[in-house]
Amino acid sequence: MSLRIRLQRFGSKNHPKYRVVVAEKSVRRDGRFVELLGAYNPTEQEDSKKVQMNIERADYWVSKGAQPSDTVRYLMRIARA
Repeated sequence: MSLRIRLQRFGSKNHPKYRVVVAEKSVRRDGRFVELLGAYNPTEQEDSKKVQMNIERADYWVSKGAQPSDTVRYLMRIARA
């Protein structure tokens, strides 16, 4: 079972919002997931409100071998600041 920390899209057309989830690598983008870690709203004006993420749980999953996607790795860096 290879796990990835990645984005799951929701929201309406032309107004995207994303959930940061831990999911198996073989599952489709908007399919089932193991755990919800947070949310990302790219249309938000304030940078501090764009990313809400539980960093402790993300670090836990990384320690267990989950690989974050490139975008999630960037969002984790923003959430730590």
